[in-house]
Amino acid sequence: MAKQVEASDFGNDFKWGVAISAAQNEGAVLEDGRSQSIWDVFAKRQTAIEGRAKPTHSSNFYHRYKDDLLLAKALGFNHFRFSISWSRILPEGIGKPNKKGIAFYHAVIDECLKIGLEPVVTLYHWDLPQALEKNGGWTSHQMLKWFSKFVNLCANEFGQKVKQWIVMNEPFGFTSLGYMLGKHAPGKMGLSNFFPAIHNAAMCTAEGGRIIRSEVPDAHIGTSFSCSEVMPNTLQDKDVLAAAKSDVLLNRLLLEPVLGLGYPHMENFQFLEKLHLHTKSWRYQQQMAFDFDFIGIQNYFAVTVKNNNLIPYLQASEVTAKSRKVPHTQLGWEINPESFNRMLHRIWDYGNIPEIIVTEGGACFKDVFQHGVINDQQRIDYFKQYLGAVLKAKNSGVNIGGYYAWTLTDNFEWAFGYNARFGLIHVDFATQLRTIKQSGYWFRDFLQT
Repeated sequence: MAKQVEASDFGNDFKWGVAISAAQNEGAVLEDGRSQSIWDVFAKRQTAIEGRAKPTHSSNFYHRYKDDLLLAKALGFNHFRFSISWSRILPEGIGKPNKKGIAFYHAVIDECLKIGLEPVVTLYHWDLPQALEKNGGWTSHQMLKWFSKFVNLCANEFGQKVKQWIVMNEPFGFTSLGYMLGKHAPGKMGLSNFFPAIHNAAMCTAEGGRIIRSEVPDAHIGTSFSCSEVMPNTLQDKDVLAAAKSDVLLNRLLLEPVLGLGYPHMENFQFLEKLHLHTKSWRYQQQMAFDFDFIGIQNYFAVTVKNNNLIPYLQASEVTAKSRKVPHTQLGWEINPESFNRMLHRIWDYGNIPEIIVTEGGACFKDVFQHGVINDQQRIDYFKQYLGAVLKAKNSGVNIGGYYAWTLTDNFEWAFGYNARFGLIHVDFATQLRTIKQSGYWFRDFLQT
């Protein structure tokens, strides 16, 4: 029988964290000078979000942060990852800072330090001020200037207290879903929006790193990427090609520019040809690169694809985990810890990454109430498997420095609204009552081993 994984197996310096984000947790969307973000506006569309949900109150972290931080500490975590709402500290996106918004984040940071949680600040977690979206948002040629001012403000305000920084959260996610497919805020579609959004995200990621390096002494700076192993449904050439094209987008498109490799190339992939032509990428290869101290990796599912000539450029579509009758979460996302292990190795094999941190890891399952207890054994099993994959990769030479569970409390889960619960702590959104799930207690016990 295999030995049960224990926290001590990862070493004394391993960072055990839990993560939230401003747009998903804070609520208080128009309080104390905060302006609307793109998600506040997008959620007003009747068909935009499941259940017509809005992030107006969410889990109310803005007013309950002290309680939530104490819960994170009680569960045994030593790092707390959260993001800065751009709309809260710069209501117009640029210009005059909002003192009350800045004071809120100082209070969160101070409380973290007071109770022994290392604050980990994410600069951009998908919630652009609507004031900037009106002027083009991530498609605007002014985006680099706007973002630089935002990062400078954060660095100068919080840099004396915060040493752990994540510049960008999953840039392919918010650019593809928000600026090509229209499924996330701001709901734009088409390559004419996607190409400039991709390029601006790549430029801002590196520039954000440079600003933090310049302004914050001893900063430990990273940025996070989503990743998914892509496998062909069959070994037929057309499915293998579909998988290769999908892999370029999901795993290489924004990671490789940061590593100094520029945008990927692939023969006869017209999408990439158009991207290189649109961005004149050869001019910007050095500007898109930055030597981050760590790369954050977030892996929620593996993907199997097949050829589909009806899909423009990509000519690929997913073969769902459910249809293949393989383990999957409530959202239909494939559970495959071995695939996660392979992705950790693959990213490490680029060779110029000093450290990997799993900056988000978690799963959505239906919580079962039994005699006053929230039984989420499936989530516990998920964490056991995925932490085993992390340990396996770490023991085989991948320098993995931490794991941050997604997420502390149930929250506003983007287009899924409040129907997708990832939390270690259950939230009754009507009363804001917190109830620790069995997975939360499991983490508490695990982190004591």
